[in-house]
Amino acid sequence: MDSGGAAGSHRRGKEHRQSVEATIGAASAVHRPRAGLCRLLPLADSSASPGPLTHLSLQNSLEARLQSGAEGKSPQGSWTSSSPECTMALREGVRSCLQQRYEQTVWILHAKVAQKSYGNEKRFFCPPPCVYLSGPGWRVKPVRGQVPQAGETGATVCGYMGLDGASGSAAETQKLNFEEQPDSREFSCAKTLYISDADKRKHFRLVLRLVLRGGRELGTFHSRLIKVISKPSQKKQSLKNTDLCISSGSKVSLFNRLRSQTVSTRYLSVEDGAFVASARQWAAFTLHLADEHCSQGDFPPRESYVRYGSLVQLVCTVTGITLPPMIIRKVAKQCALLDVDEPISQLHKCAFQFPGGPPGGGGTYLCLATEKVVQFQASPCPKEANKDLLNDSSCWTIIGTESVEFSFSTSVACTREPVTPVPLICALELSGGGDVATLELHGENFHAGLKVWFRDVEAETMYRSPRSLVCVVPDVAAFGSDWRWLRTPITVPVSLVRADGLFYPSAFSFTYTPEYSARPGAPSAPKPAEEADALLESIHHEFTRTNFHLFIQT
Repeated sequence: MDSGGAAGSHRRGKEHRQSVEATIGAASAVHRPRAGLCRLLPLADSSASPGPLTHLSLQNSLEARLQSGAEGKSPQGSWTSSSPECTMALREGVRSCLQQRYEQTVWILHAKVAQKSYGNEKRFFCPPPCVYLSGPGWRVKPVRGQVPQAGETGATVCGYMGLDGASGSAAETQKLNFEEQPDSREFSCAKTLYISDADKRKHFRLVLRLVLRGGRELGTFHSRLIKVISKPSQKKQSLKNTDLCISSGSKVSLFNRLRSQTVSTRYLSVEDGAFVASARQWAAFTLHLADEHCSQGDFPPRESYVRYGSLVQLVCTVTGITLPPMIIRKVAKQCALLDVDEPISQLHKCAFQFPGGPPGGGGTYLCLATEKVVQFQASPCPKEANKDLLNDSSCWTIIGTESVEFSFSTSVACTREPVTPVPLICALELSGGGDVATLELHGENFHAGLKVWFRDVEAETMYRSPRSLVCVVPDVAAFGSDWRWLRTPITVPVSLVRADGLFYPSAFSFTYTPEYSARPGAPSAPKPAEEADALLESIHHEFTRTNFHLFIQT
């Protein structure tokens, strides 16, 4: 019986793609882990013609984290497909979207926790929630029935951000005016949002409403869950309560607030390839536990919470630029505590010490000078050991961050309906048997009006729930007539398309891995690579030897 595997990897941004592999053929196969990817290596069977798909193994399903989405329009659990006429019309639009890549992306960046305001005070969210609009689709004016031309000026977008469950009044929402950045992205942030003590919720979401010029609503987008806290914990943190602890590999933001004044807040950011202290924009950084023996940029996975006194490294999530490894220190009363090793918590004051300082204290620390990031030479505390005296500019506040991206393309859609809810694919699960394989999509915001597409081929789709879609994997013959004689895998992007032609790209792809089979009557057909032949030969011998022993035992 043949088997297959699903594979994926950690994703950051639109450039990194995740792939699921299936093997074409009808022969025995083994699983062989290789570079973190479970690839299919079937035995060639010259006596049997290869079938369209093999039996595929099951991978552990992924539980979706958030429950949201639209109600289905058709009976749940029924297979649906578009009519041939509709499919042909949609295929041209999907091809155009894949070739021209007129994508539009809404990226919401915000903190994991928010401090509650009491009485008449207003503790504005810090760092403030940010919205980025990226992709060439924002600069394209769609024309029904025509291929859009790049460079045409599209509709201007304005936004309104508030808290979910709010009344939507002007006092509870903030208007966002977008401005173009040097990297062509549109940017805006909500600097005056807060949550009052009258709101008794422990968690909430931000709601972003985007409106095009003329008043047409583009859609309503929601952030990740944000935890409400009364104030930063001053107690010694324990791993028994990890809600507020910061783990290695998580995303954080750092900001500095001189003399506790809101107007003097500056955020660690990256501009033009350099670290800066910005008063208007902030960046998210991946906080890694570093190893002195590892080369720079190599971060072996370490499942652990970060403690004070640990060697860490900050990596910008957008540019990949890193700071040198530094030791994170707890700060109390403008002093770095050198002998504290408790877990780091949200909104803690901390300092970053460069290694190599004198053993008695007085090392150099990460510091800001107006908009520049520099080093500060600290001095040992004369009254207490294991303390370094810092200045205000060397004391940073650390907080975890979250982000969510919504990608879509309206360039060929014949609709004036909002693009939301935008479906988000989190994982793929492959299963099946014989000539039929199914692919289950796990994610958020699914509804019955969606169809799964493999490149420009629509798949028969079943809606299960707002977090699950199942489709029949198209026959590989749909992507080329000579698929039987191909030696290289065929990789096709996986996307979702709404019934009105609205296109939702994803970071996932599907790979058909072919078995080698010589084309009949083609003496000059290329031979398999020697390495592949040796591997298949060893599998064949192992398979034969195992069956022989089973025969003897029987």
